Amino acid sequence: MSDAYVVGDPDGLSPLLVELRDAVARELHAQLAMRGERIELADLPEVSYQVTVQVERALRARRPGWRAPAGFGFDEDRDLVD
Repeated sequence: MSDAYVVGDPDGLSPLLVELRDAVARELHAQLAMRGERIELADLPEVSYQVTVQVERALRARRPGWRAPAGFGFDEDRDLVD
C-alpha cells in the first residue's frame, strides 16, 4: 500500500506521480486540440516526444538542480515547443 493511499489520496498516487499524470494530460489535451481531436498514427512520435518534454519539465521543476543524464536527448539551451 502506498503512502499516498494511506493519507487519503483516492487515486493512490504519490505527489510526483500526480504531477506527471497532470503534465501528460495537459500535453495530450493540447495535442488533441491542435490536431482536431484526433491523433494520427504517423503523429505518435511527435506527440510522444512532446509528452516526454513535459514530463522532463515537471521533473526539472520539482528538482531545480536536476539535469537529464547524458544522451537523454534534451538540450537545455534549446527552445522547447509548448
